Amino acid sequence: MPNPILEVRSISKRFGSTQALEDVSLSLEPGEVHTLVGENGAGKSTLIKIIMGIHKQDQGDLLIDGEAVDIHNSIDAQRYGIAAIQQEPMIFPDLTVAENIFISHRSRGAVVNWRKMYRDAEDVLGSLGIALDVRAPARGLTLAAQQSVEIAKAISLKVRVLIMDEPTASLSAFEVERLFQITRTLREQGVAILFISHRLEEVFEIADRVSVLRDGHLIASRPTEEISTEDVILYMVGRDLDEFFAKVDADKGERLLSVKGLSRENNFSDINFDLHAGEVLGFAGLVGARRTDVGLALFGIEPSSQGEIEVGGRAVQIRSPRDALGLNIAYVTEDRHQFGLTMSMPITANITLPTLASYLNSMGLVQRKKERWTAEEYRERLNIRSSSVAARVGELSRGNQQKVVLSKWLNARPKILILDEPTRGIDVGAKAEVHRIVSDLARAGIGIILISSDLPELLAMSDRILVMREGRQMAIFDGKTTTQEAVISAATGQSNGYQVGENIN
Repeated sequence: MPNPILEVRSISKRFGSTQALEDVSLSLEPGEVHTLVGENGAGKSTLIKIIMGIHKQDQGDLLIDGEAVDIHNSIDAQRYGIAAIQQEPMIFPDLTVAENIFISHRSRGAVVNWRKMYRDAEDVLGSLGIALDVRAPARGLTLAAQQSVEIAKAISLKVRVLIMDEPTASLSAFEVERLFQITRTLREQGVAILFISHRLEEVFEIADRVSVLRDGHLIASRPTEEISTEDVILYMVGRDLDEFFAKVDADKGERLLSVKGLSRENNFSDINFDLHAGEVLGFAGLVGARRTDVGLALFGIEPSSQGEIEVGGRAVQIRSPRDALGLNIAYVTEDRHQFGLTMSMPITANITLPTLASYLNSMGLVQRKKERWTAEEYRERLNIRSSSVAARVGELSRGNQQKVVLSKWLNARPKILILDEPTRGIDVGAKAEVHRIVSDLARAGIGIILISSDLPELLAMSDRILVMREGRQMAIFDGKTTTQEAVISAATGQSNGYQVGENIN
């Protein structure tokens, strides 16, 4: 067995009254993909920041090639051959691909040898099997291509340890496989990779070893062939999640929404479906399928240009979110940080913001007691873990932030709820809780549109699945009888048509 490149030995870190890490030890060996998993708040981010020199540990040591080192900042980490790829790549959009790759290199002269830089950039990308125009601006790159540029930048700096923090969270299935090919190439080159992911199926596809953190403690660290998915879930959450997808059948009620020929120029066209009370209608498709755009049109953020919408059997026009809310339609955005929440405000204010008018007294002042009562109700109902409803949303874990977004729109008492990637970036325990909430809402008679890139989630939670490709509707499948292969085939354009015996209603 080769000697570890990096060792984390008995690391502990406290923030105020919170013990973020306690006596955590793990190692990274050359040519190893070591996956780190755990619920939000388990200590993964703190550990990464200590390795990268952003935080300083209270106790314990970091060792490179068996020697204790002090890492005070990212420059120190770079000097020791450590680099990190974040979930959202840090790309300079107005610089070329080549400039982004070599931006961290120290200049050795006043004049840039552009020809050599372009040639070296092509060589680095070629060593990873990546084909990109190194002279093109980075602005037009896909998220997957941006990540490839970040990896190339790390390789150009002679990286020995590469940390990938949720790198697949916003990628399509095809892009994930491309990233895995690059990861395997790096492994063959002897790079040690610390891979952080919530997607357990990915963990078992790419990892050589799995380490599990829970509440700041290392619970287990074992080779993947010696551990099962059920073991990992049990270690992560401390309880057995027999019903990971908690969808319970609900009675299909009245037709709440009918969409016919819905289109928006240069975006999507000819979308047709019905949504009934108690039904979960899944929206599937690869990146660029325009599923979110349909959701934005139904909520009036980017209205449709053609087509008919009926709500409760009545033809309507939805030109703004105010129109949608007036029709009892709510939309939970996929980007909770930018559009879903006000991070600096407390839980209470975030939950009541869309319906603030109902909390004003006759003098136009906010009734704080009534606000707190509402927030406490949703805190208990959705199991939002926080010190109090006065806590700032930015202090919560991602899973609990998602529950606040759900609370915010459930408080608007919708009959139709559009959920756009509701479990993206949250851990397995929080994901199970969101699935339980969705199931409960359907049983209560709410019609739900579930937009998700997680195909197992769609298959488990949806009564029917509408598949889109490049803005066009390809098929609608019965969620109980269809397969992943059928959905992917429609999403990639390999098949076109509706499942036998299934219609759009």
